[in-house]
Amino acid sequence: MISVFIVDDSAVMRQLVGEIIQHDRELKLIGSAPDPILAERKMKMNWPDVILLDVEMPKMDGITFLKKIMQEKPTPIIMCSALTQKHTETAMEALASGAVDVIAKPSQGLSDFLNNQGITQIIDAIKAAGKAKVKPLRYLAEESVRHNHTVDEMLPPTAPNELKPPITPDKVIAVGASTGGTEALTGFLSLLPPNIPPIVIVQHMPSKFTHAFAQRLNTVTRHTVVEGENAMRLKAGHVYIAPGGKHMLVKRQGSDYYLEVRDGPLVSRHRPSVDVLFRSVAQSVGRNAIGVILTGMGDDGASGMLDMKSAGAINFAESEASCVVFGMPKEAIARGAVDKVFSLSNIPYQILKVLRC
Repeated sequence: MISVFIVDDSAVMRQLVGEIIQHDRELKLIGSAPDPILAERKMKMNWPDVILLDVEMPKMDGITFLKKIMQEKPTPIIMCSALTQKHTETAMEALASGAVDVIAKPSQGLSDFLNNQGITQIIDAIKAAGKAKVKPLRYLAEESVRHNHTVDEMLPPTAPNELKPPITPDKVIAVGASTGGTEALTGFLSLLPPNIPPIVIVQHMPSKFTHAFAQRLNTVTRHTVVEGENAMRLKAGHVYIAPGGKHMLVKRQGSDYYLEVRDGPLVSRHRPSVDVLFRSVAQSVGRNAIGVILTGMGDDGASGMLDMKSAGAINFAESEASCVVFGMPKEAIARGAVDKVFSLSNIPYQILKVLRC
């Protein structure tokens, strides 16, 4: 039998889903709790095979609890929330953080939903999750820190006086983001016109999710957004998202810029790494580049942005006021890699000012 634990602040949801589980011979409900703090205390006495987890709860939100479990005691987790139906970004973050499935429950008519297609959906999801093999998230686990590498191992540094001056006036905009970046990038791109120079982006995200993220941006913005591929030539009006699990670099051949996508170690605890992208832009685009570092935890991008500044690029950082996490921008600012600091909504305007010069 598959043991199940429910974490949901709705007593009605706990009761109704609990009854569904108890009526299936292959499933066993071993407990429930209205918040993650109490849930963790209960589960330590009898850890479940599968956890049903809500998103919005008191004391700790479901996404934070999901990441905590996937780092400390990886367990198949199904996110079950009305939020996931209304905000696909929440569902994407849950899946990227280790959830094996996401079920959208309606905000109204819960009983009707559970008495019809919802019962089959929940039962099937639990049974599938019970067979899933989950592992610690590599970008959260301590292992990633122990095996961390610097950007030098992917791309040796080049002294400023050794950089070859660009033979083309064409600009390239390089952007790095992490925690909170998916929503920030949506707003950022929405404020830029579609005839902008090519934009290359590293958003910390596991493999398989960057393609869906690129498709979403392609739908909700006026830009042509694609997941970056090896040897892809950069074109104006196009946005290139680094594929999860790979490093993405910008290279130059003659007057053309193109992408190089390759394997490699975690750099600054990430793959793709903003440091790798930024250094490649420093070496290939030089003073024709514009760098942008947005919300994110950690220091990935600070070293690469300093390389860009040394090569003559103009760099912007998102201000603390608009950041979800003021980690990556703060570190880049501290290292002297940033020319100007602006709120997220103001950065696109500043980029357009630079392009008009």
